[in-house]
Parts: sequence; C-alpha cells; structure tokens
Amino acid sequence: MNHSEARALWRLPDGMDEMLPAQARALESLRRSIYDLHLSWGYQPVEPPFVEFLDSLLSGTGRDFERQTFKVADPLSGQMMGVRADMTPQVARIDAHQMAADHVSRLFYLGTVVRAHTDGLEKNRAPLQIGAEIFGHVGPQSDVEVIRLMIATLRCAGIEDIHIDLGHVGVFRSLCAQIGLTELDQSALFSLLQKKAVPDIKNFASSLGLDNATQQMLCRLCSMNGDQAVLERAQAELSLSTGLGSGSAASDQLMRVALDELQQISDLLQPLPSNTTLHFDLAEVRGYQYHTGVVFAAYTPGSGSEIARGGRYDGIGEAFGKARPATGYSTDLKLLMRLVGLDQIATNFNMPSKRAILCPDDNCTKLYQLVDSLRARGEVVIFDLTGLDQSLCDRAIRKNEGVWSVENF
Repeated sequence: MNHSEARALWRLPDGMDEMLPAQARALESLRRSIYDLHLSWGYQPVEPPFVEFLDSLLSGTGRDFERQTFKVADPLSGQMMGVRADMTPQVARIDAHQMAADHVSRLFYLGTVVRAHTDGLEKNRAPLQIGAEIFGHVGPQSDVEVIRLMIATLRCAGIEDIHIDLGHVGVFRSLCAQIGLTELDQSALFSLLQKKAVPDIKNFASSLGLDNATQQMLCRLCSMNGDQAVLERAQAELSLSTGLGSGSAASDQLMRVALDELQQISDLLQPLPSNTTLHFDLAEVRGYQYHTGVVFAAYTPGSGSEIARGGRYDGIGEAFGKARPATGYSTDLKLLMRLVGLDQIATNFNMPSKRAILCPDDNCTKLYQLVDSLRARGEVVIFDLTGLDQSLCDRAIRKNEGVWSVENF
C-alpha cells in the first residue's frame, strides 16, 4: 500500500473530527464541570436515543431539522431511521410523553449530535451538544433563568467576555401579519433580514406591490439594534397604527407584547455579570418557524458567529399529545473548548501535565495492594512495560528493604 492509499483510509469526512488524549481529557474535564453546574441549578439529566425512527424524530418541531438529519434504513424493521441532529425535540417528547407532569420541569441533556450540513455555530457536523429546557412555565422569569444559566455555562468553560443579543419573533410576525405575507414570502424576507440587505429588502417589498411607507418600515427593521433605546424607537417607528395606516389591532398588540416582554427580560437580567453586555436586535429572529417569543444568542470576541443560542417555543410537545410552554438554550462543548484553548482549560480545571506514578512489573501482592490504594486516592499508576514513555510519570514505586514506597524521580 502506497502513501496516498494509506492516507485515503484515515481521511475523515468534512466537519467530522477526532481527538487525541490531551484534547479528549480537556473535553471530559469541561463536560464534568458543566454537567455538575446544571445539576446545581436543579436541572435533571435525560439521555435521548442517538438513532430513532424517522417519523418520531421529525415530529413536531423536529421537522425543522429534516435537512440536517442523516437517514438510514433499519435492517431489523425495514423502516427509515434518523440520526439525531438536535436533542431539543427529543427532550420535549420525553417531557410530554414519558414524564407526563403538569408542574414545571427542568431538564438538561449532553451528547453528540450529527448533522448532514454545518450550521451557524461552527463548521462542525458532530457537536457535543449541551442544552437545558424549562417546561411548563409561561413568563419572562423562566427566559431569564435560562439566559443566566447559558451565561454561567460559558463562564464555567472559561469564556469571560460575553455579549448577549436579544430579539423577539413577535416583532417579525406582527409585521408579516399586517402586510399579509405568505409563508414563502415570509421565508424570503427572513433571509434578507439576516443579511441586513436593505436594498434587496426594498426591492423585494416593491416586487410585492407594497407601498413606500411599508417598504421603509421593513428597511428600518434592519437598523433596530442597540441598547434599550431601540425598544423606544421600535414603539414609535414600527407602530402599525401610524406606520402602515390600515394595521389591525391584533397585529399592533402582538408588536407591543413583544417589545414589553423584551423590556421585562432586560430589567430582570440586571445586574449583568461582569464583562457581559446586553444588546437588542429586532431583526435577528433566527428559528422564527418554531420559536414563539424571545430569542437570544451569545457571542464572544474571536468568534465570528454565535457560540450559544436559545429562545422560547411554547406549544412544543403538542405532536406527542401534550402541548407545553418551554424555553431553553444549547451550545457545543467542542466549540467552547477550541475557543478557550487546551492550556487554559488545563489551568481552569487543575489538570497537571505530569501526575502519573511508574510501577514496576512485579507480581507481588503487597505491590498490588499499594497500587489499589493509590488509585483509590485519585493517583494515576502506570505499570512499566517495554517501550513505555516514562515522560508521563514524575514518581515511581520502588522497593527498599522489602517495603514498597513512592519516590520522586
């Protein structure tokens, strides 16, 4: 086998990765710490299946992940199956179907998901996704709790400078309802808003035959970002009764409710943790197809896209027989580890570079007893085999006058 043939055998698909010992150990340290953080907030862990039947996996809000889902045929049943691309819909099913509770529940999950395409978080098709959801509560208090937990998770990973973007799908939906856009036109307008493409938005609105006042209003939505003053601007400049003239009372009320909820959430988030800033972006409504209220994303210097995201999605679980209000967030631990760096994670989680004890390969009962006791105390003991890299160790077990003991090199 020549070099090119051998290289082809270990080539990985785009967006897939593997980890060497230092990376894997750092990731596991990060995972344990963040897992315990969620437990300390009162969230209970769940573990959805990695693969399940496609009709179940893509039920309800799971339909939004159809493009991202790897599909395979089950050789046992003959039915189509899918590899989970996101665990949020699965957790909603667990809450609605398996737990069958009417009270507020806090659940979290941590595991690998696999995606057919990359998404906004990073060009990684196998994220180690962690997320948390609150089911059964309507109101800004649960949204605020989830945002605070998201910030705590990022800080636990070692990310100090955090920028939070807040939006609300009600703003976008109220305008679409007033204008009377079809679902197809809403999707087109949504894509243009994400790009902040003002000339294209104007041309698009013109092609729909919308009047100049309506075109200007849609274009102004792109500039609706900044501090709390943005909410006051939106109240005035996106007022359907004055901006569009023939606006319905229902659409106008939807806009006011959305802006009021953003104000309440902003107030409840104060005071923000140090090095954390809050920003409003009323044109940022990613996931508007399934989100029903506030949406948010976290950013940090050095990353060109969001590092965590979430929002409210009331009514989830309806496909499983029990609609529940819900809010949650998710992020990718692999992404957080790359942003923080291995050295910083080692420092944050007290991961010494050398801590193993070298043990002679001697068939002795007392030696084995010493090794067991050392390992029980958290020490790493490695038996000395031919070819062992002794740079992994900084101490050794030696026998002096018939007694085994640990000595420094």
